[in-house]
Amino acid sequence: MNRLIALLLVAFFFACTTAPKTGILNVNSVQLKTGKLSGKTSDDQLVKIFMGVPFAAPPVGDLRWKAPQPVASWEGVRACVTPPPSAMQAPPKPFMCWSKEFMAPENPLSEDCLYLNVWTAAKTVQDKLPVMVWIHGGAFTGGSGTVPLYDGEAMSRKGVVFVTINYRLGIFGFLAHPGLSAESDLKTSGNYGILDQIAALKWVKENIAAFGGDPNNVTIAGQSAGAFSVNMLVVSPMSKGLFHKAIAQSGGMFGKELSLGKTLKAAEESGTQLTEKMKITSIAELRAIPADSLLKIPGRFGLVIDDVVIPPVYKTFAEGKHHDVPVISGWNADDGVSFGPPPTAKQFKANAKSQFGDKADTFLKLFPVGNDEEAGRSQKLVTQLFFGWNNYAWARMQSSHGTGKAYLYYFKRVPPGEPNYGAFHSAEFGYALHTMKLWNRPFTEVDFKLEEAMSSYWVNFARTGNPNGEGLPVWPVFNDSRPEVIELGDEVKAGPLPYQEQLNFLNEVN
Repeated sequence: MNRLIALLLVAFFFACTTAPKTGILNVNSVQLKTGKLSGKTSDDQLVKIFMGVPFAAPPVGDLRWKAPQPVASWEGVRACVTPPPSAMQAPPKPFMCWSKEFMAPENPLSEDCLYLNVWTAAKTVQDKLPVMVWIHGGAFTGGSGTVPLYDGEAMSRKGVVFVTINYRLGIFGFLAHPGLSAESDLKTSGNYGILDQIAALKWVKENIAAFGGDPNNVTIAGQSAGAFSVNMLVVSPMSKGLFHKAIAQSGGMFGKELSLGKTLKAAEESGTQLTEKMKITSIAELRAIPADSLLKIPGRFGLVIDDVVIPPVYKTFAEGKHHDVPVISGWNADDGVSFGPPPTAKQFKANAKSQFGDKADTFLKLFPVGNDEEAGRSQKLVTQLFFGWNNYAWARMQSSHGTGKAYLYYFKRVPPGEPNYGAFHSAEFGYALHTMKLWNRPFTEVDFKLEEAMSSYWVNFARTGNPNGEGLPVWPVFNDSRPEVIELGDEVKAGPLPYQEQLNFLNEVN
């Protein structure tokens, strides 16, 4: 009997020590609220990758131009191993400085586009890694969560669960019309693309723990239209509690004028003019138009300042009603590369007098135009500082109207190789997201050191709200009385705010 008991004890001990641990993250079976899904792994099996995870119902048919709806549950295990369709947009083709690495995949493009991608190196669902949700750029008319330089494998290896998302673009994402507002529970229209982003963040809050992520430590990040999106999410009452830190790379809307947005009334009027021109008398008729035909309609459809999804940014910050989270904000030395041919000196002066009135002389001292060549340089600086001032203003407003700390950067590294557009708009995110190995340029040790530093700053910030860490040059907290930036160039170092006089002038006129 004693021997039997001993054998049973040995068997019990062996079973306990060899049984699989609970909570192991299994790439072949991740349980979400809507069903199970499977993914794939990196070549060394350390990173688990899930492509094309649905976060909202397909916005097609009667759901076109409606707020995103919940995902329907599914049976069995849904395979998420291939890139999802990108949102409807013009065929993505490289141009100027934006090579194929910056483009959405050429196909598939579809209205059925509300999917996200997840990269995680978590071993168990209890790991509670910080989460970074990347919102793509593309002027709200193009882009995708599967742009090559957004690949999240390297960032996940550095300790974050990395998520990229799609959202509706152009006429599909931002058309406003009185008929659409009337049928909406929110009594507004447009901003469907922003509502998609909010739906994705709700999905992250509800599901990211299944991938080893911490739903209470989410950083939203984006560049260009992605940074504008981050700005909108920081002021939107509808995104409260869905994120805890923000990174904005070359984008924001802090002027008292609406800049890239329209009021709801103005946006609805534009929508009415469009339907009248098309001789369409009902929303049902509009929804019946094929997606390819809608894509060919000329015009710009953008952010709608409706006081429902998006309130005025400056006013919201000034009243302290924004989401008070730590922020990284910054811009590039050649952010204005995409802004058309330069004006002549005569044109530049005329534009200055029209825009600034009695302050035009001051403006022309700061942005001189002695000849056409000088006018071109000044115009380039003006367009750079469109981004620079907004990101600087963001740091100022956060530091004066919030408790979360702000950190400001100035990116000045010129990527080696051709074409050479300087430190162009978008040049920084391959460094920040540690994806330079996917970018066909003759990079040097200087670039790889900058990539390591920037991606470490970004991951540290996602982890703690402070980008600083061991082995990195100290990045000072923004202080409006003595503004400094971290310079991200051939060297990484703290320095004084560049173009202080010009930025002070823009403060006055904005």
